Amino acid sequence: MFCNQCEQTAKGEGCTKIGVCGKNEEVAALQDLLVHAVQGLALFAHEGRQQGVVDHQTDHFTFQAFFSTLTNVDFDSERCIELINQTVSLRNAMKEKVAAAGGKIDFTEDAASFTPAGNLSSLVEQGQALDFVNSLDEDENIRSLKQTLLYGLKGIGAYADHAWILGQKDDAVAGFTYEALVGTLAKGLTVDECVGAVMKAGEINLRAMELLDAANTGTYGQPQPTQVPLGHRKNKAILVSGHDLKDLELLLKQTEGKGIDIYTHGEMLPCHAYPELKKHEHFYGHFGTAWQNQHKEFPHFPGAILFTTNCIQKPKEDYKERVFTTGLVGWPGCTHIANKDFTPVINKSLAMDGFTDDADKGAVTVGFGRDTVLSVADKLIEAVKSKALRHFFLVGGCDGAKPGRNYYTEFVEKVPGDCVVMTLACGKFRFFDKKLGDIGGIPRLLDVGQCNDAYSAVKIAVALADAFECEVNELPLSMILSWYEQKAVAILLTLLHLGIKDIRLGPSLPAFISPAVLNVLVENFNIMPIAETPEEDLKSILG
Repeated sequence: MFCNQCEQTAKGEGCTKIGVCGKNEEVAALQDLLVHAVQGLALFAHEGRQQGVVDHQTDHFTFQAFFSTLTNVDFDSERCIELINQTVSLRNAMKEKVAAAGGKIDFTEDAASFTPAGNLSSLVEQGQALDFVNSLDEDENIRSLKQTLLYGLKGIGAYADHAWILGQKDDAVAGFTYEALVGTLAKGLTVDECVGAVMKAGEINLRAMELLDAANTGTYGQPQPTQVPLGHRKNKAILVSGHDLKDLELLLKQTEGKGIDIYTHGEMLPCHAYPELKKHEHFYGHFGTAWQNQHKEFPHFPGAILFTTNCIQKPKEDYKERVFTTGLVGWPGCTHIANKDFTPVINKSLAMDGFTDDADKGAVTVGFGRDTVLSVADKLIEAVKSKALRHFFLVGGCDGAKPGRNYYTEFVEKVPGDCVVMTLACGKFRFFDKKLGDIGGIPRLLDVGQCNDAYSAVKIAVALADAFECEVNELPLSMILSWYEQKAVAILLTLLHLGIKDIRLGPSLPAFISPAVLNVLVENFNIMPIAETPEEDLKSILG
């Protein structure tokens, strides 16, 4: 196996025996084979679009297939096989439609005619034989750019799937996905052509995030500042981790009146701010701190645990029997809920002790989405003009278990008192409970939401730039970002598409970025790694 798609990759180069995430060679080979199969599907789907052939079922499936290959989403070999076979079935159906429309079907690429083997071991051999990363191109820089594009497409697929589930879609997102996948199969591309496709991915991801924002706020209302307890109360309990608002809504409805409190973990914390979700009285609080501690914390949670999307590492055996997954998530040994009937989760919770006492551990405030922040834009502008507010920092991104992420905690702790920190995504769990006070009634720590809410942060920055009659890069705003997996890659591409410069990225730079490609990013966007210490970066930024 060879996998270098996430930040934790072994030695900063690539995992070759087993993923740092826990992915084994078998799953790695099957996921490579799935991406290869989707490339074949894309050949016919892209040609179909030239002939007016559009199949929305195929579009949604493509997003889901790519989403399933994100770091720590699906480690279940059997489910990988199902997706591979379904991909080939959809490819063959699309081929027939394209032929009927008079389109091209005589593609010579191997992916166009790939036939899955009939058993697990043979499929794994097929996946290993691909040598997928090296097969993308002989040229190191073209290969690097194609990888960047592929990982960006995985992130786009995740956002597009979340939006689709809540009824928001745009044919342009699927259309670009197919076109880009066809490009990853092409030989003889130039660096400029590949850079253009990568930048286009950033533009399309902005659209995907806009769709997701419309889906979430249109369904559940605009987030409102809300205090969320970090303690617990005496009652049965279910812990929900991941990102999926629809699954949380369904669970809240199915547990109504059953004597069970619903707690969030990780990226589900911002869900407490949505009016249509927080109206449920048994939607109680948040359990856990940073995601890297999940295996230390989960065994102490006295109830069932539901994962709606990926986590940092797959569940360990000591609590696997009470772990349930839904959607695309799959880990061997865990119970998967395929039909959105959460009765098994509820029954497991009722059979357990739950919390046997009350514990007050304070609270955190969430819900500073763009509507809330921009409603006090006049106060922010006046604070900047009066020099009461010197600088904005966006300290956000992914968390992870690899050492080096304490930088972000220390950075926020050392940000001067005349600066505001905006944060989003799971990286905030390094510092989300810090008491930073306020500036003229404006909290110094503003939780913008999930990584899925990056669009909200973009809109805040653009609106502030408009208010100050300047460009975003001229704002007293610095972005200090952590990355872990492929949604973060897609967001970074969006920021580059928007022309955002001087981004500090860490804890380490992507292993799939070649030196020459990195040099292009530095020259055009002044993207840079975080410094060894927060003090160095703060001094550089603030002087």
